[in-house]
Amino acid sequence: MKYKLYTTSEKAWDGMIAAIRQAQKSVFIEMYIFLDDTKITHDFFGALRERLAAGVKVVIIADAYGSFELSKEAVADLRQAGAEFIFFSHLLRRTHRKILIVDEKIAFLGGVNINRKIIKWNDLQIRLQGRIVKPLLKSFSYGYKMCGGKDPAIVQYQKTSLIKKIKSWVVDDWPNKDTAYLKDYYREKIIGAKESVVIVTPYLIPPRWLMALLDNAVRRGVLVEVVIPKFTDIIFIDRVNYHYAARLSALGVKFYFLPEMNHAKIFMVDNQEAMIGSSNFDVLSISLNVESGVFFTQKAVINDLLKIIKRWKDSAVLFDLKKRPLNLMDFLVKIILKLFYPFL
Repeated sequence: MKYKLYTTSEKAWDGMIAAIRQAQKSVFIEMYIFLDDTKITHDFFGALRERLAAGVKVVIIADAYGSFELSKEAVADLRQAGAEFIFFSHLLRRTHRKILIVDEKIAFLGGVNINRKIIKWNDLQIRLQGRIVKPLLKSFSYGYKMCGGKDPAIVQYQKTSLIKKIKSWVVDDWPNKDTAYLKDYYREKIIGAKESVVIVTPYLIPPRWLMALLDNAVRRGVLVEVVIPKFTDIIFIDRVNYHYAARLSALGVKFYFLPEMNHAKIFMVDNQEAMIGSSNFDVLSISLNVESGVFFTQKAVINDLLKIIKRWKDSAVLFDLKKRPLNLMDFLVKIILKLFYPFL
């Protein structure tokens, strides 16, 4: 398997634009936030129009909520040029995935959306080549059909037979018998952890069962570390993150607060297996949203991720509740959370 890791939105966009412009057969995109406001630096819509003019098939699935600010003119323009543009619209569920597949051979997956305001964010996106692209195609095909897509050439990818004996695999939460639920993956790996669990996430609203698993892991002597930004793009979430950091640190979980926004999502166990994907450690990603991740056991990928995590940890501040005890606002946050998430 060939791969490349991108640690900022801007670097990921560079790689994604380059791949799109080299497409000869097809470009498939499934994106939570897919906007047309990046034209000055990264003209995704222009690159897609160029490929359409060259006869390349372009299919886009955008979440109706996440991509609410996308202009109708931009969508109409791509459709007129020949693209199939579908919106994922559901009362509660959202497609939170960030997937790009080019020519059925190259895939991008991770936390990177298309939105001008995030260009300087730290994030994590992986470029993949090899057999791992097949299960991603199968997953995209299922989402395409769920959104009403009817192209038989895309729907037929659901019938693709997959080779199980590879050291990387796609984990997602589409509710069918051929996919694994992310929450089941988290549960299995945390229970089986022997030495360490590392979590990188921008938003932290874990369900109670997940907090219990982390507590049990710490009690078994497992080192549990969470890397999280001190300030996110949502002020209220900053308070929520702090609330759960305080609760989990009291159980023995170590927290590293980053000085800059970091939108990456990483889950690593015992420095031997890791997952990169779109899922935050919050109730929406784990319980409601459509998410995807790819897990690895290859030493090269693990070593590269360990270097990235170390760099982020070196720039972070170790959380210490004594330096900033919970105040009245933090207790108000707790009350609000109980109102909106009584199952927590």
